[in-house]
Amino acid sequence: MALYAAYASNMDPEQMAQRAPHSPLRGTGWLPGWRLTFGGEAAGKDGALATVVEAADHHVFVVLYDVPEWDEQELDAWEGAALGVYRKIRIRVETLDGDELCWLYVLDDYEGGLPSARYLGILADAAEAAGAPDDYVKDLRSRPC
Repeated sequence: MALYAAYASNMDPEQMAQRAPHSPLRGTGWLPGWRLTFGGEAAGKDGALATVVEAADHHVFVVLYDVPEWDEQELDAWEGAALGVYRKIRIRVETLDGDELCWLYVLDDYEGGLPSARYLGILADAAEAAGAPDDYVKDLRSRPC
């Protein structure tokens, strides 16, 4: 079974249970050397969309899910992967149990633009629901929008 690393609204276990009902939460971890950013401002009604980019001295909190193939196809549809909005990459995630090879979605567009306050709130709520550290959630809530 493939491990999916969620860094945006899919961090919320309740949302994932609706989008991918056969994909249990596996745990949490960090993407070292990556940072959360936003891009493709025209791509969504909520402004720029979440993505991650490589950046030394940064890290991104992620939630890991065991995703079977049939749920992966559903997630691809939700995330617009078939339409080219996001593409999937494989990446190593640091967890308390060691490194895990996972896949995640990255925006297939330019970096830049601001997300809406509503979208940032959704991301912060998802991170909080998943057990992200308080300072990480606070940082999400204080980003420009």
